[in-house]
Amino acid sequence: MSNMRMTFCGQQFQNPIVTASGTFSAAGSGRFYDFSRLGAVTTKGVSSDPWPGNPTPRIAETRSGMLNAIGLENPGAERFIAEELPLIREKTAASETKIIVNVAGKCIDGYICAAEMLNAADVDMLELNISCPNIKAGGITFGTSAPVAAKVVEAVRRVVTKPLIVKLSPNVTDITEIARAAEASGADAVSLINTLTGMRIDVKKRRHMLANKIGGLSGPAVLPVAVRMVSQVAGAVKIPILGMGGIMSGTDAAEFLMAGASAVAVGTAALVDPAAPVRILDELKDFMTEYGFADIEEVKNGLQI
Repeated sequence: MSNMRMTFCGQQFQNPIVTASGTFSAAGSGRFYDFSRLGAVTTKGVSSDPWPGNPTPRIAETRSGMLNAIGLENPGAERFIAEELPLIREKTAASETKIIVNVAGKCIDGYICAAEMLNAADVDMLELNISCPNIKAGGITFGTSAPVAAKVVEAVRRVVTKPLIVKLSPNVTDITEIARAAEASGADAVSLINTLTGMRIDVKKRRHMLANKIGGLSGPAVLPVAVRMVSQVAGAVKIPILGMGGIMSGTDAAEFLMAGASAVAVGTAALVDPAAPVRILDELKDFMTEYGFADIEEVKNGLQI
């Protein structure tokens, strides 16, 4: 039997399958599968104060994917720590499943405040979402500028003692530049890709399908872009990568591992098939057995160049 165990940011994972932020909750996901089987779960974005999110409609279907403009709706760090986190810990207490909390902010001070609160909580890692718009800089996204990305990562690194993953935006000219800036500023790992920006118009109603007009494109349509960016970043930084973007099957997960990811996150697939994360875990195991891979490291080194 293939060994699924691996190390990520110095911590032992029982396997490389993780949930992607925005697609997991203890109560909701726990109705459909045992998430204690996974290597880690990543929460929705958590900010220091509650965020209401964007007006509806906030989701639109596309060919081979979906657009969302949820707007990082969340109850704030205090309620998350008091209500959601104990549920996750309860359901993973008998396993080695790690808890990764996605951190959101609208300004550097907001990131620092949320990160301090969550660093003090019973979590294993933080994932810094630098795809948030910087309201103090006219709405520019933190993750689209290497100097701005470096500034926020440095600020959060100073107040965080737990492993810090920085989630990268694909909506840039050169993602390796942002990845290098994150690494140099203290990131322990990077996760990529976040959603691509997109738009849909209902021509019969002559209206945008999203109230926000623009949303984030995810799902299998983005997989080739994500694999390419993971491969590029793997060649540019020495820190590990959490790969994501359109993973729908175990062979998709293997593709990300061969491209240079150390672990992979399943997101949109779980909105179509709620039990997708554990299904993909089982499919990855079957793939490794069928093709004779003894462990995850062999899969990572399996690309014949």
